[in-house]
Amino acid sequence: MILAVNNLSKTYDGKDILKGISFHIEAHDKLAVTGINGAGKSTLLKQIIGEENPDSGSITIPKDARIGYLSQNMDADSEKSIYDEVISIKQDVIDMENELRSLEKAMQTDQSESLMKRYSELSHRFELENGYAVRSNVTGILKGLGFKEDEFDKKVSLLSGGQKTRLALGRLLLEAPDILILDEPTNHLDIASVSWLEGYLKAWKGAVIIVSHDRYFLDRIVNKVLDIENGTATMFTGNYTAFAEKKAALRKDRMRAYLNNQAEIKHQQEVIDKLKQFNREKSIKRAESREKALAKIDRVAKPFDVDDAMKLHFTPSKLSGKDVIFAEHLGKAFGDKELFSGVELDVKRGEKLAIIGPNGTGKTTLLKIINGTEEADSGEIEYGTRVEIAYYDQEHHVLDPDNTVFDEISDAYPYMNNTEIRNLLASFLFTGDDVFKLIKDLSGGEKGRLSLAKLMLSKANLLLLDEPTNHLDITSKEILEEAVKNYEGTVIYVSHDRYFINRTATRILELDHKHFVNYQGNYDYYLEKQADASFDKEKAVSGIVSDFNASGNKALGKTASFDGKNAVSDTNSTGAFNANFASDECDSASVNVNGQNAGNNTNAAAEVKLSFKEQKERKQQQQKLRTALTNCEKEIEQHETAISDIDTQMADPATAVNSAKLNELSTKQAEHSAKLEELYIKWEELSEALENF
Repeated sequence: MILAVNNLSKTYDGKDILKGISFHIEAHDKLAVTGINGAGKSTLLKQIIGEENPDSGSITIPKDARIGYLSQNMDADSEKSIYDEVISIKQDVIDMENELRSLEKAMQTDQSESLMKRYSELSHRFELENGYAVRSNVTGILKGLGFKEDEFDKKVSLLSGGQKTRLALGRLLLEAPDILILDEPTNHLDIASVSWLEGYLKAWKGAVIIVSHDRYFLDRIVNKVLDIENGTATMFTGNYTAFAEKKAALRKDRMRAYLNNQAEIKHQQEVIDKLKQFNREKSIKRAESREKALAKIDRVAKPFDVDDAMKLHFTPSKLSGKDVIFAEHLGKAFGDKELFSGVELDVKRGEKLAIIGPNGTGKTTLLKIINGTEEADSGEIEYGTRVEIAYYDQEHHVLDPDNTVFDEISDAYPYMNNTEIRNLLASFLFTGDDVFKLIKDLSGGEKGRLSLAKLMLSKANLLLLDEPTNHLDITSKEILEEAVKNYEGTVIYVSHDRYFINRTATRILELDHKHFVNYQGNYDYYLEKQADASFDKEKAVSGIVSDFNASGNKALGKTASFDGKNAVSDTNSTGAFNANFASDECDSASVNVNGQNAGNNTNAAAEVKLSFKEQKERKQQQQKLRTALTNCEKEIEQHETAISDIDTQMADPATAVNSAKLNELSTKQAEHSAKLEELYIKWEELSEALENF
């Protein structure tokens, strides 16, 4: 065990951020820390590294264990070069290397025993420190993190904030601490760099603790997940997907427990109110007894649920034509830097098209050209009929920084009244005085949610999204994914979020060597083709062309030959059928896939029918109880009315002098009261039985 956290608590301004958190990890564990924004993830990390102190609890780490920490924002200034800044972490090894070179030079004229001994000892230490690989490691790490070799001499002080964060990560990786703590390490990395980092961390021999919203990244690295919710933490084993499945099941159980608890409290209060309403001594005593029992019932806290999260759905006001965008020979350059050339696009209605590629290659520029806010240097672009575009800008330039949140919506959609705007903003988690915040004071996540709100109101049928998941927490990302998947219009987006791409894309365009390569599938399909030895990427790079079909034959544009049998086989292996082909065989392939799935689901259908039959029987039993309870209440009312009538008659002066009549009425009253006591007990029993359902 390399780290143990025991009963850790932290409070800020009277709010419990962490409440009695306990967990431990072993020296080889790769742990993800998850939770919504503000859950306390960064607070936990800062306490582990000693930057903050807990209010109570303890953190135990071996004395000789070294901790390395990467925060979300690094802003180190240095006049050193990029290369020198990273290699300075191994200065002791560099010093040894320099001394060895000096000793080698000295030994050319001095063969003394002391000199030879010193050289031998130093060589041994140098080998133990892996000194011969230090320089190649530095080069490999810097290239892996996206620095080009001609940038190695660039001064650190001239780097952007994101580049400095990447540099800080490179220093940490070279330092190789026993516990590596990373807070959003993929924020400033492109897909290639993130993939490289995944491989590096998977081979990492020490412990790693990661806070990240990159679910695909977590999926491929971690073996444990610590989830923080409402100040408490739960440890799950497995990768992110395993955690998400387990948590979804656990959330259902917790919500069921909460709803049952609320139903029990409500039921007990209804029984108490009813007993008091009976207004009999025994009933009142029973009501008082139940009140004491109700006070002792443990209240189950309401778990976080999607009802507490952002509400998002895209609905186009009208459908576009089948052909949405057609472009030929698009090219763009800025000065001497050519981004792309000869690009062709043929986008159909309903496609979800992801554009991927290294940073700085022109992905966002292509979106702007499609949006009409940037002009292509060459080529033509045509839009289909009834195409209406809405653009999501990752820098949120569409938002007026001097506007309040409320005014931003009101100005853009003046036909909406105050209540409508308030309700809309509440569905995007802007409540109370939040709506009067200035946009320039909002966090990245808040700006993202507001931009999505405006995008939803646009009712466009072509959405252009530039890094839409940036700054969103995982729950919001999942909601956005569902909105994109269920959207009837067309989506073209740029994203580094591979999990998002994998769940939403029906086609991928990879910007590679100034041209686009087309992949008819999601991100898993893209990776499969990258690993396919029969896939010749060089041949595929020609403007925009289709990739290879399942049989390995090259498919070019609309004339693609498509093997339905192979497609079914490929579907089984990839788990999804995402390709869109203008081929008659495509339909038969789909039938085969659907038919096979239908066959596999036969047993499941039988189970559903059996479950439905059981549910029907239970509903019938439940209805019988409801009817019995209603009849019981009617009987109670009849006897109570009869007793009230007898009381009225007995109070009549004429009856008071008639002893025979008084005896008769008294006997009837006693009979009604006895029956009433039986009915009260029966009513409670029926209420309990009905509640159990």
